[in-house]
Amino acid sequence: MVSFENVTKSFNSRETGRKAFRALDNISYSVPRGAITGIIGRSGAGKSTLVRLVNGLERPSEGRVIVDGTDVAALDEVALRSVRRSIGMIFQHFNLLSSRTVYDNVAMPLEIAGVAKQDIKKRIEPLIDLVGLSERTRHYPAQLSGGQKQRVGIARALASEPKLLLSDEATSALDPETTQQILGLLKTINRDLGLTVLLITHEMEVVKAVTSRVAVMDKGQIVESGRTFNVFTAPEHETTRSMLAALPGGSLPDWIGRQVIAAPKPGSNALLRLRFFGETADQPLVSQLMTVLESPVNIIAGTVDEIAGEPYGTLYVAYSADPAVMQKADQFYAQTGLNAEVVGYVA
Repeated sequence: MVSFENVTKSFNSRETGRKAFRALDNISYSVPRGAITGIIGRSGAGKSTLVRLVNGLERPSEGRVIVDGTDVAALDEVALRSVRRSIGMIFQHFNLLSSRTVYDNVAMPLEIAGVAKQDIKKRIEPLIDLVGLSERTRHYPAQLSGGQKQRVGIARALASEPKLLLSDEATSALDPETTQQILGLLKTINRDLGLTVLLITHEMEVVKAVTSRVAVMDKGQIVESGRTFNVFTAPEHETTRSMLAALPGGSLPDWIGRQVIAAPKPGSNALLRLRFFGETADQPLVSQLMTVLESPVNIIAGTVDEIAGEPYGTLYVAYSADPAVMQKADQFYAQTGLNAEVVGYVA
């Protein structure tokens, strides 16, 4: 649906006029049709610049941006307006007109396009119902909550019947409960309308909850990408690992982290991170491990969650660092497929 081909974007220095800042550096990446794909990175990573290339608000310094078979950067303004009608956009701060009602805000793109009033009504009323605002049709933005305003923004983005929906930090200004409601709505839209969604965010929780594929950005480059589940369960790049550590259960509690040493000492315990997914997700492997080791296993911390709809769990455990015990444990992990990583040692 969207393809970035060797895309570089540089911005000129205001003082010298020379290209002083490279926001995107030779990016090649494809967004599959019909999926929800996440682009995640810290502030300044280049994600918002990337999404602005898709709808032609920015043009690449080098490379091509292909949207549904069309090279967006090669279009003149007239042709670009036509392409933009097939691309919906949801903003972080809603961008609603305070003087227009819910209905009128949603209808605005169609009015600008010159669609007849009776046709606007036929298209807008089902959309307002879809986002759950049928009882708020005549309300103004000042009368709505943040979540309701974002629902208006989503309905407006869908008014022109786009093939692609861009979401740029659409949940960043919302509380956690409202964020989950909006993400649920995006999943419904993706499923029921078959709409391709490109979601830009700095929140790992958002990516985990709603996307099927993800690309991680750092310093203008995509440093890791793939199925969301694979990237979350086996991160390869330091940026990904660092961002995942912010998730609940993603890192050791501080009280135990302060005690961790790099090498074992006489009588110390090994501290391991166990990851449960796939066939290991619903097996009583910890109780089996205790039996196999014939040694106490101390459960330090853990969490059970879903990533892109698939079960996933992390558990921190400690047991004797005696070589014989460690060997038994390694054999157990090899036989069961349980993912285990020694993260250090504790007294």
